[in-house]
Amino acid sequence: MATVTSSSNKGISIFALAMLNIVAVVSLRGLPAEAEYGLSSIFYYIFAAIVFLVPVSLVAAELATGWSEKGGVFRWVGEAFGAKLAFLAVFLLWIEVTVWFPTVLTFGAVSLAYIGPDQTWDQSLSENKFFVLAIVLAIYWFATFVGLKGTEAFAKVAKWGGLVGTIVPGIILIILGFSYLTMGNTPQIELGWSELVPDFSNFNNVVLAASIFLFYAGMEMNAIHVKEVNNPGRNYPIAIGISSFGTVAIFVLGTLAIAFIVPQKDISLTQGLLVAYKQMFTWAGIGWASPLIAICLAFGVLAGVVSWVAGPSSALLVVAKGGYLPRFWQHTNDKGMATNIMIAQAVIVTFLSVTFVVLPSVQAAYQILSQLTVILYLIMYLLMFSAAIYLRYSQPNRPRSYKIPGGNIGMWIIGGLGFIGSLTAFVFSFIPPEQVAVGSPTIFVSILIILAAIFVAIPFAIFRARKPHWKDPQINDFAPFTWELENTHPGVVNHSDAHVHTLNVKQD
Repeated sequence: MATVTSSSNKGISIFALAMLNIVAVVSLRGLPAEAEYGLSSIFYYIFAAIVFLVPVSLVAAELATGWSEKGGVFRWVGEAFGAKLAFLAVFLLWIEVTVWFPTVLTFGAVSLAYIGPDQTWDQSLSENKFFVLAIVLAIYWFATFVGLKGTEAFAKVAKWGGLVGTIVPGIILIILGFSYLTMGNTPQIELGWSELVPDFSNFNNVVLAASIFLFYAGMEMNAIHVKEVNNPGRNYPIAIGISSFGTVAIFVLGTLAIAFIVPQKDISLTQGLLVAYKQMFTWAGIGWASPLIAICLAFGVLAGVVSWVAGPSSALLVVAKGGYLPRFWQHTNDKGMATNIMIAQAVIVTFLSVTFVVLPSVQAAYQILSQLTVILYLIMYLLMFSAAIYLRYSQPNRPRSYKIPGGNIGMWIIGGLGFIGSLTAFVFSFIPPEQVAVGSPTIFVSILIILAAIFVAIPFAIFRARKPHWKDPQINDFAPFTWELENTHPGVVNHSDAHVHTLNVKQD
């Protein structure tokens, strides 16, 4: 990912880092789900930003600068709690992305369905489960093919896809939606200060709103850039503030733009965005533009999938080469890509996508996989927040270029807020939302529990079966944990004031 540096080559500017974070997080796909709440969606966005987005950003920055060796979240959790939970964390990061693919690809399939001139026919096609399944599999396997071609290949697709498929459509959505309102048209939602406060007496409102946490997921991916920021103690929080405000603004304005145009009863999780564009373009007298925006959105989905096909798989490959997966999973092609891991991921995506055919509706399958993604991702975040707090005590002198201010109390406030917010969203994610027809609620919840349990059990089973020969002795670029170097155990207090490999114990 390209970065912008100053003319004196002093590092990433505040604005550049803020833009990196916004591009990494913002997606238009989930806006219809929150548009159902009208003005009260503003509350949910701001609440999730305070208790999740900001804590993730700040905690990840401290962890990335304190433990910058290969492994990412595997390294962070492993330093605090050991390799077993660390492997769970990195596996969940990989598998939640795998589960996420069918949901985002469903959005891409629906986008392609809306390139026709007849909206009634387009809607009927978008609800055809076999059409959706065929497009989902075609796009994903093509994205895997591109990803296997290496970094240069998928970087080009990701660069243009982010611009054409997200930024431009987002700007158009906001401009047309608010133009519709300011030109005297009647909005489809109630406007008034009282509407900003959600109806907390309706528990189902909170359930569907829990999915908003995943809107903000991914900010930790750019935490590594904090080492390239001048005066990170001052400038990184400023960049986080700017990017958080920008991300929330885009989500809020885009959601309201949909809510102004599309009646609540007509909002669909998979079709709402396309219906909004269709109605906006018809109102503006440019109905011919609907197929174009559908193609742009579909291309944006392809670009996003191409980027994420390789990223988490590469992270799992690093851990595999550390001796945590059999040699078979460490295989790479001539481009250095994790061939066998990526193919296995494609097989899992194919299996999950087929569930669209057997479940009551595409929308039900979409919601189940969306909530499963949230559940798996939040387990990883719970481990990350816990590790950050624990490492303040087990490795208090570890150098950190960025450190959450306020000492251990500051970490408890920020890390604790993120942990509680993640735990709350985790619990709510198991409850079926009233707004979506998911068939039997019992079956819905049972599927979520069974799938979550299976995906959590898999890494524990792999770790238990680990063999010494999985570690290739010729690979020496995977640094051991600090507690391994000192021949102790994870969690034992270590007063080292240096990074691993060159320990220098600080005397009290």
